[in-house]
Amino acid sequence: MSDAYREPEPYLFDPVQHPDSFRGVLFRRFIAFLLDTVIIAAPVAAAGLLILVFGFLTFGFGWALYGLIGPASILWALAYAGLTLGGSRSATLGMRAMGIEMRQLDGAPMTPVLAVISIVLFWVANSLLTPLVAIVGLFNSRRRLLHDLVIGTVVVNSDERVSELRRYR
Repeated sequence: MSDAYREPEPYLFDPVQHPDSFRGVLFRRFIAFLLDTVIIAAPVAAAGLLILVFGFLTFGFGWALYGLIGPASILWALAYAGLTLGGSRSATLGMRAMGIEMRQLDGAPMTPVLAVISIVLFWVANSLLTPLVAIVGLFNSRRRLLHDLVIGTVVVNSDERVSELRRYR
């Protein structure tokens, strides 16, 4: 049977057969989260400064725009996740910098909708179960966080990073 008609393998990323795919993923994921937070927060902070200056120029009337910062920052974060994590490389800019990517369990790349669902679920779960979301990753072999378990995704080292790990091993 040709590869085009073959069913995708469930749990393509096996930590026993491919340990290099999971080596250092939790730490790199944390650093990627910090990088992505800066990437998302920088334009929001810049908009806040522009509104501050605009408020002075309009004798305080422009400060009413601060009410838009919250909704705009949420839309910006969702667009960022949908375009980067849901893009062809299945990784945000922070994840790319750290050499990791998010995949579906059968190895398929992320879709923009699944990326947005992942981010929303991450923040909802973080709001309700703060430490549990991250602690779950310490107790499973694929280092999946709580929202990864719910939507069926896994974060692995990119092919370039796996090659690098194998070369230095």
